[in-house]
Amino acid sequence: MRPRLRSLELLEKLGIGYESDLHPALGNAIERNDEAQHRGLERRERIAEMSLAATTLAAGTLLALLAPAGRAFDPLLAAALVVAFAIAYRVRFHDGTGYTPPTQLILLPMLLLLPPSTVPLLVAAAMTLANLERVLRGKLHPQRLALSVGDALHAVGPALVLVLAASGEPSWNALPIYAAALGAQFLVDLVSTMLRDWFVVGLGLHVKLPLIGWTWFVDTLLSIIGLLAALAARDQPYGALLVLPVVVLLWTFSRERSARIEQSLELGRAYRGTTLLLSDVLDEDDQYTAFHSRGVVQLSLAVTGALGLDERRKRNVEFGALLHDVGKIAIPKEILHKPGALSPDEWLVMATHTIEGQRMLDRVGGVLGEVGRIVRSSHERWDGTGYPDALSGPDIPVESTIVSVCDAFNAMTTTRTYRPAMSVDAAIAELRAHSGTQFSPSVVVTLIELIDADRGMVGPPIREKAPEPLAKH
Repeated sequence: MRPRLRSLELLEKLGIGYESDLHPALGNAIERNDEAQHRGLERRERIAEMSLAATTLAAGTLLALLAPAGRAFDPLLAAALVVAFAIAYRVRFHDGTGYTPPTQLILLPMLLLLPPSTVPLLVAAAMTLANLERVLRGKLHPQRLALSVGDALHAVGPALVLVLAASGEPSWNALPIYAAALGAQFLVDLVSTMLRDWFVVGLGLHVKLPLIGWTWFVDTLLSIIGLLAALAARDQPYGALLVLPVVVLLWTFSRERSARIEQSLELGRAYRGTTLLLSDVLDEDDQYTAFHSRGVVQLSLAVTGALGLDERRKRNVEFGALLHDVGKIAIPKEILHKPGALSPDEWLVMATHTIEGQRMLDRVGGVLGEVGRIVRSSHERWDGTGYPDALSGPDIPVESTIVSVCDAFNAMTTTRTYRPAMSVDAAIAELRAHSGTQFSPSVVVTLIELIDADRGMVGPPIREKAPEPLAKH
Protein backbone atom coordinates (compact mmCIF):
# COMPACT_ATOMS: atom_id res chain seq x y z
CA MET A 1 0.00 0.00 0.00
CA ARG A 2 1.51 3.30 -1.09
CA PRO A 3 0.71 6.79 0.27
CA ARG A 4 -1.93 8.44 -1.90
CA LEU A 5 -1.79 11.45 -4.20
CA ARG A 6 -4.77 13.75 -4.61
CA SER A 7 -5.38 15.26 -8.03
CA LEU A 8 -3.48 18.50 -7.49
CA GLU A 9 -1.42 19.89 -10.33
CA LEU A 10 1.89 18.08 -10.80
CA LEU A 11 3.90 21.31 -10.73
CA GLU A 12 2.26 22.25 -7.47
CA LYS A 13 3.21 18.85 -6.12
CA LEU A 14 6.83 19.58 -7.04
CA GLY A 15 6.67 22.84 -5.13
CA ILE A 16 6.78 25.03 -8.24
CA GLY A 17 3.18 26.21 -8.25
CA TYR A 18 1.77 27.80 -5.12
CA GLU A 19 -1.40 29.45 -3.91
CA SER A 20 -1.17 31.55 -0.75
CA ASP A 21 -4.73 30.51 0.10
CA LEU A 22 -4.58 26.74 0.54
CA HIS A 23 -7.76 24.93 -0.42
CA PRO A 24 -9.64 24.36 2.87
CA ALA A 25 -10.30 20.68 2.14
CA LEU A 26 -6.59 20.09 1.59
CA GLY A 27 -5.62 22.17 4.61
CA ASN A 28 -8.03 20.36 6.92
CA ALA A 29 -6.91 16.97 5.66
CA ILE A 30 -3.23 17.84 6.13
CA GLU A 31 -3.87 18.93 9.70
CA ARG A 32 -5.82 15.75 10.46
CA ASN A 33 -3.09 13.63 8.90
CA ASP A 34 -0.37 15.40 10.90
CA GLU A 35 -2.33 14.93 14.11
CA ALA A 36 -2.78 11.22 13.36
CA GLN A 37 0.98 10.72 13.13
CA HIS A 38 1.27 11.32 16.89
CA ARG A 39 -1.52 8.92 17.84
CA GLY A 40 -1.42 5.18 18.22
CA LEU A 41 -3.38 2.93 15.87
CA GLU A 42 -7.04 2.40 16.59
CA ARG A 43 -8.28 -1.18 16.79
CA ARG A 44 -9.41 -1.56 13.17
CA GLU A 45 -6.32 0.29 11.93
CA ARG A 46 -4.11 -1.96 14.03
CA ILE A 47 -5.72 -5.11 12.62
CA ALA A 48 -5.41 -3.85 9.04
CA GLU A 49 -1.82 -2.64 9.33
CA MET A 50 -0.61 -5.72 11.20
CA SER A 51 -2.25 -7.91 8.58
CA LEU A 52 -0.56 -6.02 5.76
CA ALA A 53 2.78 -6.15 7.56
CA ALA A 54 2.46 -9.90 8.14
CA THR A 55 1.51 -10.45 4.49
CA THR A 56 4.51 -8.43 3.32
CA LEU A 57 6.94 -10.28 5.56
CA ALA A 58 5.51 -13.68 4.63
CA ALA A 59 5.56 -13.01 0.89
CA GLY A 60 9.00 -11.40 1.03
CA THR A 61 10.46 -14.27 3.03
CA LEU A 62 9.02 -16.92 0.71
CA LEU A 63 10.41 -15.10 -2.32
CA ALA A 64 13.85 -14.72 -0.74
CA LEU A 65 14.02 -18.39 0.35
CA LEU A 66 12.37 -20.20 -2.53
CA ALA A 67 12.89 -18.07 -5.65
CA PRO A 68 16.10 -18.43 -7.68
CA ALA A 69 18.47 -15.51 -7.13
CA GLY A 70 18.97 -14.83 -10.84
CA ARG A 71 22.04 -12.71 -10.17
CA ALA A 72 24.64 -12.44 -7.43
CA PHE A 73 23.67 -10.61 -4.27
CA ASP A 74 26.03 -7.72 -3.44
CA PRO A 75 25.59 -6.83 0.26
CA LEU A 76 27.31 -3.45 -0.07
CA LEU A 77 25.20 -2.48 -3.08
CA ALA A 78 22.06 -3.65 -1.27
CA ALA A 79 22.96 -1.57 1.79
CA ALA A 80 23.65 1.49 -0.36
CA LEU A 81 20.33 1.15 -2.19
CA VAL A 82 18.44 0.61 1.09
CA VAL A 83 19.89 3.85 2.45
CA ALA A 84 19.10 5.62 -0.84
CA PHE A 85 15.52 4.29 -0.71
CA ALA A 86 15.17 5.47 2.90
CA ILE A 87 16.36 8.94 1.85
CA ALA A 88 13.86 9.04 -1.02
CA TYR A 89 11.11 7.80 1.31
CA ARG A 90 11.71 10.80 3.58
CA VAL A 91 11.01 13.19 0.67
CA ARG A 92 7.29 13.70 0.99
CA PHE A 93 4.87 15.80 -0.99
CA HIS A 94 1.75 16.23 1.13
CA ASP A 95 -1.62 15.81 -0.51
CA GLY A 96 -3.94 15.90 2.50
CA THR A 97 -4.78 12.21 2.88
CA GLY A 98 -1.08 11.40 3.08
CA TYR A 99 1.95 12.00 0.91
CA THR A 100 3.85 10.62 -2.04
CA PRO A 101 7.62 9.98 -2.02
CA PRO A 102 9.83 9.63 -5.15
CA THR A 103 10.86 6.07 -4.21
CA GLN A 104 10.32 4.74 -7.74
CA LEU A 105 13.66 6.36 -8.58
CA ILE A 106 15.36 3.77 -6.33
CA LEU A 107 12.93 0.85 -6.57
CA LEU A 108 13.69 0.21 -10.25
CA PRO A 109 17.48 0.00 -9.74
CA MET A 110 16.90 -2.31 -6.75
CA LEU A 111 14.73 -4.65 -8.83
CA LEU A 112 17.13 -4.74 -11.79
CA LEU A 113 20.55 -4.64 -10.10
CA LEU A 114 19.85 -6.94 -7.14
CA PRO A 115 18.16 -10.36 -7.02
CA PRO A 116 14.50 -9.29 -7.33
CA SER A 117 13.48 -11.93 -4.81
CA THR A 118 15.28 -9.95 -2.07
CA VAL A 119 13.75 -6.57 -2.89
CA PRO A 120 10.46 -6.69 -0.87
CA LEU A 121 12.32 -7.30 2.38
CA LEU A 122 14.90 -4.64 1.50
CA VAL A 123 12.15 -2.13 0.77
CA ALA A 124 10.48 -2.96 4.11
CA ALA A 125 13.83 -2.44 5.85
CA ALA A 126 14.36 0.90 4.08
CA MET A 127 10.89 2.19 4.99
CA THR A 128 11.33 1.08 8.61
CA LEU A 129 14.72 2.80 8.76
CA ALA A 130 13.24 6.04 7.44
CA ASN A 131 10.33 6.01 9.89
CA LEU A 132 12.47 4.92 12.84
CA GLU A 133 14.26 8.24 12.60
CA ARG A 134 10.88 10.01 12.85
CA VAL A 135 9.94 7.94 15.90
CA LEU A 136 13.21 8.85 17.63
CA ARG A 137 12.53 12.54 16.96
CA GLY A 138 9.01 12.26 18.36
CA LYS A 139 7.38 12.92 14.97
CA LEU A 140 5.71 9.51 14.69
CA HIS A 141 3.96 7.23 17.19
CA PRO A 142 5.93 3.96 17.59
CA GLN A 143 2.87 1.86 16.69
CA ARG A 144 2.89 3.45 13.25
CA LEU A 145 6.16 1.72 12.42
CA ALA A 146 3.91 -1.17 11.39
CA LEU A 147 2.86 0.92 8.42
CA SER A 148 6.47 0.89 7.21
CA VAL A 149 6.38 -2.86 6.64
CA GLY A 150 2.86 -2.90 5.22
CA ASP A 151 3.66 -0.08 2.79
CA ALA A 152 6.36 -2.32 1.26
CA LEU A 153 3.78 -4.81 -0.02
CA HIS A 154 3.69 -3.01 -3.40
CA ALA A 155 7.23 -4.31 -4.09
CA VAL A 156 6.06 -7.95 -4.03
CA GLY A 157 4.22 -7.67 -7.36
CA PRO A 158 7.12 -6.52 -9.58
CA ALA A 159 9.58 -8.78 -7.77
CA LEU A 160 7.40 -11.82 -8.48
CA VAL A 161 7.05 -10.92 -12.18
CA LEU A 162 10.80 -10.51 -12.60
CA VAL A 163 11.48 -13.80 -10.79
CA LEU A 164 8.99 -15.70 -12.95
CA ALA A 165 10.32 -14.09 -16.14
CA ALA A 166 13.93 -14.82 -15.17
CA SER A 167 14.72 -11.39 -16.56
CA GLY A 168 18.46 -11.60 -16.00
CA GLU A 169 20.64 -8.53 -16.48
CA PRO A 170 18.98 -5.17 -17.25
CA SER A 171 18.22 -4.98 -20.97
CA TRP A 172 16.28 -2.82 -23.38
CA ASN A 173 14.85 -6.03 -24.83
CA ALA A 174 13.08 -6.73 -21.54
CA LEU A 175 10.93 -3.60 -21.65
CA PRO A 176 7.66 -5.63 -21.95
CA ILE A 177 8.66 -7.54 -18.81
CA TYR A 178 9.37 -4.30 -16.97
CA ALA A 179 6.02 -2.92 -18.05
CA ALA A 180 4.33 -6.07 -16.71
CA ALA A 181 6.27 -5.69 -13.45
CA LEU A 182 5.03 -2.11 -13.07
CA GLY A 183 1.49 -3.28 -13.77
CA ALA A 184 1.86 -5.96 -11.08
CA GLN A 185 3.02 -3.28 -8.63
CA PHE A 186 -0.07 -1.21 -9.36
CA LEU A 187 -2.35 -4.24 -9.04
CA VAL A 188 -0.96 -5.25 -5.64
CA ASP A 189 -1.13 -1.62 -4.55
CA LEU A 190 -4.76 -1.35 -5.67
CA VAL A 191 -5.89 -4.53 -3.90
CA SER A 192 -4.10 -3.76 -0.64
CA THR A 193 -5.32 -0.17 -0.59
CA MET A 194 -8.91 -1.14 -1.34
CA LEU A 195 -8.98 -3.80 1.34
CA ARG A 196 -7.43 -1.47 3.90
CA ASP A 197 -9.75 1.46 3.17
CA TRP A 198 -12.81 -0.76 3.06
CA PHE A 199 -11.96 -2.42 6.38
CA VAL A 200 -10.82 0.68 8.28
CA VAL A 201 -13.09 3.47 7.00
CA GLY A 202 -15.56 1.78 4.65
CA LEU A 203 -14.47 3.57 1.46
CA GLY A 204 -15.33 1.90 -1.82
CA LEU A 205 -13.46 1.63 -5.09
CA HIS A 206 -15.41 4.47 -6.71
CA VAL A 207 -14.04 6.92 -4.11
CA LYS A 208 -10.37 5.94 -4.24
CA LEU A 209 -9.84 4.97 -7.87
CA PRO A 210 -9.41 8.55 -9.22
CA LEU A 211 -6.75 9.24 -6.59
CA ILE A 212 -4.97 5.95 -7.29
CA GLY A 213 -4.98 6.67 -11.01
CA TRP A 214 -3.14 9.94 -10.40
CA THR A 215 -0.59 8.13 -8.21
CA TRP A 216 0.02 5.59 -10.97
CA PHE A 217 0.65 8.40 -13.41
CA VAL A 218 3.27 10.00 -11.16
CA ASP A 219 4.90 6.64 -10.35
CA THR A 220 5.10 5.77 -14.06
CA LEU A 221 6.98 8.98 -14.80
CA LEU A 222 9.40 8.38 -11.94
CA SER A 223 9.79 4.72 -12.97
CA ILE A 224 11.04 5.77 -16.40
CA ILE A 225 13.85 7.75 -14.77
CA GLY A 226 14.63 4.86 -12.42
CA LEU A 227 14.71 2.43 -15.34
CA LEU A 228 17.13 4.64 -17.27
CA ALA A 229 19.38 4.79 -14.21
CA ALA A 230 19.33 0.98 -13.85
CA LEU A 231 20.07 0.39 -17.55
CA ALA A 232 22.90 2.90 -17.48
CA ALA A 233 24.38 1.18 -14.40
CA ARG A 234 24.51 -2.37 -15.81
CA ASP A 235 28.32 -2.45 -15.79
CA GLN A 236 28.80 -0.15 -12.80
CA PRO A 237 25.88 -0.88 -10.44
CA TYR A 238 26.84 1.84 -7.97
CA GLY A 239 26.23 4.33 -10.76
CA ALA A 240 22.50 3.95 -10.03
CA LEU A 241 23.11 6.10 -6.97
CA LEU A 242 23.56 9.05 -9.32
CA VAL A 243 19.78 9.50 -9.12
CA LEU A 244 20.31 10.82 -5.60
CA PRO A 245 20.88 14.41 -6.84
CA VAL A 246 17.39 14.22 -8.34
CA VAL A 247 16.09 13.06 -4.97
CA VAL A 248 17.87 15.97 -3.28
CA LEU A 249 16.31 18.38 -5.80
CA LEU A 250 12.85 16.97 -5.06
CA TRP A 251 13.64 17.22 -1.33
CA THR A 252 14.33 20.93 -1.82
CA PHE A 253 10.99 21.35 -3.60
CA SER A 254 9.18 19.35 -0.93
CA ARG A 255 10.62 21.46 1.91
CA GLU A 256 9.61 24.63 0.11
CA ARG A 257 6.15 23.22 -0.53
CA SER A 258 5.80 22.10 3.11
CA ALA A 259 6.87 25.52 4.37
CA ARG A 260 4.32 27.20 2.14
CA ILE A 261 1.61 24.79 3.24
CA GLU A 262 2.41 25.60 6.87
CA GLN A 263 2.26 29.32 6.10
CA SER A 264 -1.13 28.81 4.45
CA LEU A 265 -2.38 26.79 7.41
CA GLU A 266 -1.24 29.54 9.77
CA LEU A 267 -2.95 32.11 7.55
CA GLY A 268 -6.15 30.03 7.61
CA ARG A 269 -6.00 29.87 11.40
CA ALA A 270 -5.53 33.64 11.47
CA TYR A 271 -8.59 34.15 9.27
CA ARG A 272 -10.68 31.91 11.49
CA GLY A 273 -9.35 33.62 14.59
CA THR A 274 -10.20 37.04 13.14
CA THR A 275 -13.69 35.80 12.30
CA LEU A 276 -14.24 34.53 15.84
CA LEU A 277 -12.82 37.75 17.27
CA LEU A 278 -15.25 39.83 15.23
CA SER A 279 -18.02 37.49 16.36
CA ASP A 280 -17.00 38.08 19.98
CA VAL A 281 -17.11 41.84 19.34
CA LEU A 282 -20.64 41.38 18.05
CA ASP A 283 -21.47 39.36 21.15
CA GLU A 284 -20.34 42.20 23.42
CA ASP A 285 -22.00 44.84 21.26
CA ASP A 286 -25.32 43.13 20.53
CA GLN A 287 -26.09 39.73 22.04
CA TYR A 288 -29.10 39.13 19.79
CA THR A 289 -27.06 39.76 16.62
CA ALA A 290 -24.32 37.38 17.77
CA PHE A 291 -26.81 34.64 18.77
CA HIS A 292 -28.69 35.13 15.51
CA SER A 293 -25.47 34.87 13.46
CA ARG A 294 -24.59 31.54 15.03
CA GLY A 295 -28.02 30.20 14.17
CA VAL A 296 -27.61 31.35 10.58
CA VAL A 297 -24.24 29.54 10.43
CA GLN A 298 -25.83 26.23 11.41
CA LEU A 299 -28.56 26.48 8.80
CA SER A 300 -26.24 27.81 6.08
CA LEU A 301 -23.73 25.00 6.49
CA ALA A 302 -26.52 22.43 6.25
CA VAL A 303 -27.83 23.99 3.04
CA THR A 304 -24.33 24.32 1.59
CA GLY A 305 -23.68 20.63 2.17
CA ALA A 306 -27.02 19.65 0.62
CA LEU A 307 -26.30 21.77 -2.46
CA GLY A 308 -22.89 20.13 -2.90
CA LEU A 309 -20.76 23.26 -2.81
CA ASP A 310 -17.01 22.66 -2.60
CA GLU A 311 -14.97 23.15 0.56
CA ARG A 312 -13.73 26.64 -0.35
CA ARG A 313 -17.26 27.93 -0.88
CA LYS A 314 -18.46 26.07 2.19
CA ARG A 315 -15.84 27.89 4.27
CA ASN A 316 -16.85 31.22 2.74
CA VAL A 317 -20.51 30.52 3.53
CA GLU A 318 -19.57 29.69 7.12
CA PHE A 319 -17.63 32.93 7.54
CA GLY A 320 -20.24 34.93 5.64
CA ALA A 321 -23.06 33.59 7.80
CA LEU A 322 -21.12 34.32 10.97
CA LEU A 323 -20.21 37.84 9.86
CA HIS A 324 -23.19 38.85 7.72
CA ASP A 325 -24.25 41.34 10.39
CA VAL A 326 -20.77 42.51 11.40
CA GLY A 327 -21.41 45.91 9.83
CA LYS A 328 -24.05 46.57 12.48
CA ILE A 329 -21.19 47.46 14.79
CA ALA A 330 -21.14 50.78 12.93
CA ILE A 331 -24.91 51.36 13.28
CA PRO A 332 -25.98 53.75 16.11
CA LYS A 333 -27.38 51.83 19.07
CA GLU A 334 -30.57 53.87 19.17
CA ILE A 335 -31.38 52.60 15.67
CA LEU A 336 -30.10 49.06 16.14
CA HIS A 337 -32.08 48.49 19.35
CA LYS A 338 -35.14 50.58 18.56
CA PRO A 339 -38.39 48.79 19.38
CA GLY A 340 -40.91 48.88 16.57
CA ALA A 341 -40.47 49.83 12.93
CA LEU A 342 -37.69 52.11 11.73
CA SER A 343 -38.38 55.47 10.10
CA PRO A 344 -37.34 55.87 6.43
CA ASP A 345 -34.23 57.81 7.44
CA GLU A 346 -33.33 55.25 10.09
CA TRP A 347 -33.84 52.45 7.58
CA LEU A 348 -31.41 54.12 5.17
CA VAL A 349 -28.80 54.10 7.94
CA MET A 350 -29.55 50.48 8.83
CA ALA A 351 -29.24 49.44 5.17
CA THR A 352 -25.62 50.58 5.14
CA HIS A 353 -24.55 47.75 7.44
CA THR A 354 -23.77 45.40 4.54
CA ILE A 355 -21.48 48.01 2.96
CA GLU A 356 -19.84 48.67 6.33
CA GLY A 357 -19.38 44.95 6.81
CA GLN A 358 -17.66 44.56 3.46
CA ARG A 359 -15.43 47.56 4.18
CA MET A 360 -14.32 46.03 7.48
CA LEU A 361 -13.54 42.66 5.91
CA ASP A 362 -11.77 44.22 2.93
CA ARG A 363 -9.34 45.80 5.38
CA VAL A 364 -8.40 42.31 6.57
CA GLY A 365 -8.13 41.06 2.97
CA GLY A 366 -7.40 37.54 1.75
CA VAL A 367 -10.17 35.05 2.51
CA LEU A 368 -12.15 37.62 4.48
CA GLY A 369 -11.96 39.90 1.46
CA GLU A 370 -13.85 37.18 -0.46
CA VAL A 371 -16.31 36.91 2.43
CA GLY A 372 -16.88 40.66 2.29
CA ARG A 373 -18.52 40.26 -1.12
CA ILE A 374 -20.91 37.69 0.38
CA VAL A 375 -21.70 39.97 3.30
CA ARG A 376 -22.39 42.90 0.96
CA SER A 377 -24.89 40.89 -1.09
CA SER A 378 -26.60 39.06 1.78
CA HIS A 379 -29.66 41.37 1.60
CA GLU A 380 -30.08 41.39 -2.16
CA ARG A 381 -33.42 40.04 -3.42
CA TRP A 382 -33.97 37.50 -6.18
CA ASP A 383 -36.20 39.98 -8.07
CA GLY A 384 -33.59 42.77 -7.94
CA THR A 385 -35.30 45.01 -5.36
CA GLY A 386 -32.81 44.37 -2.56
CA TYR A 387 -29.85 46.42 -1.34
CA PRO A 388 -27.21 47.77 -1.73
CA ASP A 389 -26.65 46.99 -5.45
CA ALA A 390 -30.09 45.80 -6.63
CA LEU A 391 -28.62 42.54 -7.95
CA SER A 392 -31.05 39.90 -9.18
CA GLY A 393 -31.21 36.15 -9.83
CA PRO A 394 -27.93 34.50 -10.79
CA ASP A 395 -26.06 37.82 -10.45
CA ILE A 396 -26.28 37.39 -6.69
CA PRO A 397 -23.43 35.21 -5.32
CA VAL A 398 -24.76 31.74 -4.48
CA GLU A 399 -23.21 32.01 -1.03
CA SER A 400 -25.17 35.22 -0.40
CA THR A 401 -28.47 33.62 -1.46
CA ILE A 402 -27.87 30.83 1.07
CA VAL A 403 -27.08 33.28 3.86
CA SER A 404 -30.11 35.40 2.91
CA VAL A 405 -32.63 32.55 3.14
CA CYS A 406 -31.15 31.14 6.34
CA ASP A 407 -30.88 34.64 7.84
CA ALA A 408 -34.56 35.33 7.17
CA PHE A 409 -35.73 31.96 8.49
CA ASN A 410 -33.69 32.29 11.68
CA ALA A 411 -34.90 35.86 12.18
CA MET A 412 -38.53 34.81 11.79
CA THR A 413 -38.22 31.95 14.30
CA THR A 414 -36.46 33.98 17.01
CA THR A 415 -37.89 36.75 19.15
CA ARG A 416 -37.04 40.30 17.99
CA THR A 417 -37.34 43.61 19.80
CA TYR A 418 -40.45 44.43 17.75
CA ARG A 419 -42.23 41.03 17.60
CA PRO A 420 -42.24 37.53 19.11
CA ALA A 421 -40.96 34.47 17.28
CA MET A 422 -43.01 32.81 14.55
CA SER A 423 -43.66 29.08 14.42
CA VAL A 424 -41.53 26.94 12.13
CA ASP A 425 -44.53 26.15 9.92
CA ALA A 426 -45.39 29.84 9.63
CA ALA A 427 -41.79 30.69 8.72
CA ILE A 428 -41.74 27.94 6.08
CA ALA A 429 -44.95 29.34 4.62
CA GLU A 430 -43.28 32.76 4.41
CA LEU A 431 -40.26 31.30 2.63
CA ARG A 432 -42.53 29.63 0.07
CA ALA A 433 -44.50 32.83 -0.41
CA HIS A 434 -41.37 34.85 -1.15
CA SER A 435 -39.56 32.19 -3.19
CA GLY A 436 -38.62 33.64 -6.57
CA THR A 437 -39.14 37.23 -5.40
CA GLN A 438 -37.03 37.73 -2.28
CA PHE A 439 -35.30 34.34 -2.16
CA SER A 440 -33.55 31.89 -4.45
CA PRO A 441 -36.09 29.12 -5.22
CA SER A 442 -33.50 26.34 -5.11
CA VAL A 443 -32.17 27.45 -1.71
CA VAL A 444 -35.70 27.71 -0.30
CA VAL A 445 -36.53 24.18 -1.46
CA THR A 446 -33.29 22.81 -0.02
CA LEU A 447 -33.73 24.47 3.38
CA ILE A 448 -37.34 23.32 3.68
CA GLU A 449 -36.35 19.75 2.81
CA LEU A 450 -33.66 19.82 5.50
CA ILE A 451 -36.07 21.20 8.10
CA ASP A 452 -38.74 18.63 7.21
CA ALA A 453 -36.14 15.87 7.59
CA ASP A 454 -34.91 17.18 10.96
CA ARG A 455 -37.01 19.70 12.88
CA GLY A 456 -34.46 19.53 15.69
CA MET A 457 -32.03 21.66 13.69
CA VAL A 458 -34.21 24.75 14.28
CA GLY A 459 -35.00 24.17 17.95
CA PRO A 460 -38.29 23.51 19.74
CA PRO A 461 -41.50 24.44 17.91
CA ILE A 462 -43.49 27.62 18.65
CA ARG A 463 -47.09 26.41 18.80
CA GLU A 464 -49.13 29.53 19.34
CA LYS A 465 -47.97 31.76 16.50
CA ALA A 466 -49.94 32.21 13.28
CA PRO A 467 -48.37 33.31 9.98
CA GLU A 468 -47.31 36.97 9.84
CA PRO A 469 -45.74 39.11 7.14
CA LEU A 470 -41.99 38.68 6.72
CA ALA A 471 -40.31 41.34 8.84
CA LYS A 472 -37.36 43.38 7.67
CA HIS A 473 -34.15 42.81 9.58
